[in-house]
Amino acid sequence: MKYIDYSVVSHIAEIGLNHEPVNALDEAMVDEIIGALMQANNDTSVRCIILYSKIPNRFCAGLDLKKLFKSTPEARRSLLTKLYVKLYDAQFNLTKPSISVVSGAVRGGGMTVAISSDIILSDRDATFGYSEIDVGVLPAIHFSHLHRIVGKYKAFEMLFGGRIFGAQEAEQLGLINHLHDAGQLMDEARAMARLLANKPSAVMAMGRQAFVNATDNEYRRGIASAVDYFCNVCNLAQAQEGMQAFMEKRKPDWH
Repeated sequence: MKYIDYSVVSHIAEIGLNHEPVNALDEAMVDEIIGALMQANNDTSVRCIILYSKIPNRFCAGLDLKKLFKSTPEARRSLLTKLYVKLYDAQFNLTKPSISVVSGAVRGGGMTVAISSDIILSDRDATFGYSEIDVGVLPAIHFSHLHRIVGKYKAFEMLFGGRIFGAQEAEQLGLINHLHDAGQLMDEARAMARLLANKPSAVMAMGRQAFVNATDNEYRRGIASAVDYFCNVCNLAQAQEGMQAFMEKRKPDWH
């Protein structure tokens, strides 16, 4: 794999995001994440999965906007379908629990990758944000789930305000499970993974499937619609201006 480091130790599969410099998501990287999840799921020796970043202080900066801006509408739809729908399907169909270990900056599509796991652990200095609106696009997938976690009004403010917030606030809002010091984060994740891996695997598989079915709340239908929302917005002149301004490191002219 080009952008992913994959290993299995003591029944735990570790999937390390390793796309310098900021783990920006393009179609090849999303394909590798999905492939690694499927590999771990098909490996009967694996009982828990950890998803983390190999790049210090960067979990995932979100979509590679340079590639997105230059791509065709068909290519954008292909990427968004994989990131929103196929990644979710890969996680939904897991027969073992998964843990996202987030550190540094977690933005946009990075939030999408993290929330597809069952448990999220964070370092205390991580920062979060739905900043898509500031480059003229929409965090559309989060329309389906965020309001269920933090409430309708908080969700609207977060999704359309674009504010960056810290890990302590994310924990208080219920977006992550636990905070740890950066130097202890992976050790804590492995301890959590060992705890889950030692449970009866057949019971865990059936129980997890029952849990995701019970909590789905038509989320799958919502993310399919999110692809259309995102792709339609990308065709707007303001979205083109926002992405162009981002690449040129200037403020967008929304007029």
